[in-house]
Amino acid sequence: MAPGNLTQVTEFILMGVSDRPEMQVPLFMVFLVIYVLTATGNLGIITLTTVDSRLHTPMYFFLRHLAVINLGNSTVIAPKMLVNFLVSRKTTSYYECATQLGGFLVFIVAEIFMLAVMAYDRYVAICNPLLYMVVVSRRVCLLLVSLTYLYGFSTAIFVSSCVFSVSYCSNNIINHFYCDNVPLLALSCSDTHLPETVVFISAATNLFFFMSIVLVSYFNIVLSILRIRSSEGRKKAFSTCASHMMAVTVFYGTLLFMYLQPQTNHSLDTDKMASVFYTLVIPMLNPMIYSLRNKDVKAALNRFLTNPCYSLKSI
Repeated sequence: MAPGNLTQVTEFILMGVSDRPEMQVPLFMVFLVIYVLTATGNLGIITLTTVDSRLHTPMYFFLRHLAVINLGNSTVIAPKMLVNFLVSRKTTSYYECATQLGGFLVFIVAEIFMLAVMAYDRYVAICNPLLYMVVVSRRVCLLLVSLTYLYGFSTAIFVSSCVFSVSYCSNNIINHFYCDNVPLLALSCSDTHLPETVVFISAATNLFFFMSIVLVSYFNIVLSILRIRSSEGRKKAFSTCASHMMAVTVFYGTLLFMYLQPQTNHSLDTDKMASVFYTLVIPMLNPMIYSLRNKDVKAALNRFLTNPCYSLKSI
C-alpha cells in the first residue's frame, strides 16, 4: 500500500480481559470490588500516616507515597476498564490512549523507584540505627520522593513519546485492557525498531538497577540481623522490614515472571494476566500487607476510629 493511502488511526478498540459476552458483568463485579478495596486501603494508609503524629517518621512518609502511587496506578487503569465491561463498543481516543499510557508509566516507574527507596530506608534503620535520623532526614526524604516522581514523569514522557512517534493505520484493535507499550507497537504500520529498543532498554535498566538496590539492601539487612545475639532482638529487627520484603517479593516477582519467561512461551495474553496483577491486584494487596503485619498502623487505625478528632488536632 502506498504511503499516501494510509489512514491515521484516531481511536483504538480495547479487547479487554475477556471478549466473552457472558463474562463481562461478572468480571465487572470482581474488578469493581478490587478497585473499591484498593481505593479504601490506600486512602486509609494516606490518611493515617498524615493525621497520626506517631506515624510521622521516614518509613511511614515513604509508605504514604507508595500508597499515593498505588492509588494513582490503579485509577489510571480501573475506571476505563470498568466502563468497557458494560459497553458494547470498547473504544478509546488516540490522545486518551496516549494519556493513559503516560499515566501508567509514571506510576509503575515511580513504584519501582519507591520500593528501592524504602529498602534503603530499612537498610539504614537496621544497619546504622544511631545515624538513622541524620542519614534519612526530612530533607533527604523530600529529595528522594521528589526524585521518584520526577524520574517517573520524565521516563513516561520519553517512552510514551517514542511509542506514539510511529504511525498507526488501519489496525486499531489492542489485545489488552489498557493502552500498553507492547500491544500498541504490535499495531504500528511503520518501523518500530527504535521505540521497541527504547521500551526494552528502559524496562530492563529500571528493573535491574532498582532491584539491585533492593537486593543489596536486604543482603546487608539479613547479615545485620544474623549478627544480633538475642532471638528477641532478631525478631524485632526482622519485623520492621517483613512487610516491605513481602511487598517487594510480590511486585518484583510478577515483573520477573513477565520479562524472564522464555520467548517461546511469551504471549500478549500472558502479559495481560501479569498486568492485571501488578496494576490492580498488588495496589489492593499492599495496604493489607502493611496494615495486617504492622502493629503501629493497626494501633493508629484504632486511635483514629476511637477518637478521630484527637488525631486531626495532632496534625
